[in-house]
Amino acid sequence: MVVNPYFLHGSRSEQGLLQDLINEQIKMYGLDVYYIPRKYIKTDNIIKEVHSSAFDDTFIIEAYLDNYEGYTPGSDLMTKFGINLKNEVSLIISKERFEAFITPLLQNLIDTDDQYDNDSGDLLFASRPKEGDLIFFPLGDRLFEIKRVEFEVPFYQLNKNYTYELKCELFEYEDEYINTDIEELQDAMKTIGYITELTLTSIGSTATAQASIASTGSVGKIYLNNDGFGYTTSPTVSIEAPPAGGEQATAVALTRQVSGALRALTDIVLVNAGFGYSVAPQIVISGGGGTGAAATASIVNGAVYKVDIIDGGENYYLTPDVTLSGPLGVGVTALGIANISVGGTISSVYLSNAGAEYTVSPTVVIEAPNLIGFGTFIKGEEVVGQTSGTVATVKEWINLGQNVDKTLKLHVNSGEFSPGEIVVGTASSAQYSIKQYNTDSLNDKYRENKQLEDEGDLILDFSETNPFGEF
Repeated sequence: MVVNPYFLHGSRSEQGLLQDLINEQIKMYGLDVYYIPRKYIKTDNIIKEVHSSAFDDTFIIEAYLDNYEGYTPGSDLMTKFGINLKNEVSLIISKERFEAFITPLLQNLIDTDDQYDNDSGDLLFASRPKEGDLIFFPLGDRLFEIKRVEFEVPFYQLNKNYTYELKCELFEYEDEYINTDIEELQDAMKTIGYITELTLTSIGSTATAQASIASTGSVGKIYLNNDGFGYTTSPTVSIEAPPAGGEQATAVALTRQVSGALRALTDIVLVNAGFGYSVAPQIVISGGGGTGAAATASIVNGAVYKVDIIDGGENYYLTPDVTLSGPLGVGVTALGIANISVGGTISSVYLSNAGAEYTVSPTVVIEAPNLIGFGTFIKGEEVVGQTSGTVATVKEWINLGQNVDKTLKLHVNSGEFSPGEIVVGTASSAQYSIKQYNTDSLNDKYRENKQLEDEGDLILDFSETNPFGEF
């Protein structure tokens, strides 16, 4: 049985009238929202998973807010990490308006923008809103992700669909690249996600020091005869005291990591070479969790027995060279090693060789801090640490003046930077020395987990025994 031929069931004029009425209703009772399409920067060729995305185009369109009771009731979930907001909104936009004003622009981006042309072979389309695209909701200054696009509600009135219903959920940021012309959104993006901060510097001051010599016997050098095994920390080095009237020599052991927590002795250097020795003192190496290390000492006259720091300098993050002038005439030139404190100053100078036959105190020259600083980093560019090889993306660049430290906020880190290394922008070619690297982001939503865990350990300590009993 066919439908009644004397009634129209979706003529072009009827469909056009209904579409016009819907467009007018949305314009009257709706609000302007920003549609932000997702660009696929990198996808997996096997399961087509999106590894990284970018959002850097915005399109304004009117939408009708279909939420009459606010955000979806019951969408705020209490979790062990706090309240997890799962706010949802339902927005209705005109199908005709989207296809007339946004689809052509999206199609042009797909045809011309290399970021859309990934290697996965996906069929990219611009005919309708896509799941995964974003909506900036201006009433709450919030960013929502489209979870579902319903295009059959109402269900084929007059044999045609007229609207898209966008089911949206509050967007959970995962270090996507977002760079739009929406000022409110860009201000919010500066503090969203896991952000690490680099304190950069290009200024510093050179350390200065002076040496003192001893006329009577000093420890000229300590020879490491056996580096031992099983050390987890640096062992203590004890040097036998000289006869009465002398000054006892002191030394420290230098170690390097060999496997896991195990360390090996690489050298024993003098903090103070002492004086008043007539025979080589006995060297005792103890502690550090290991055993077997052994060393002997030589005795010389006219040695540099100590180096005093006059000015520790500023912004030392790589060990500088220390040069001591040689003795007048025949003798042995002393060799120094700078010791850097946590604050970036030279705290002391060790002696790997105290020298010999000095009659006047040598001049001590400490190399200036190795600092580089020029250029302006660009938001969204990648930066590379020249020592660690760590790659990250610039989120914000803060430069408050020529003679002050700079701040570089990064995300999507491939590893950890190290103080003292130079970070270089791949697009801007800006280069600065890292003064400090913040590994604990203040903008990480789970940043309090460690504090919660530490507080919990005060109540239930599993390190000694199981508080719930043993089987």
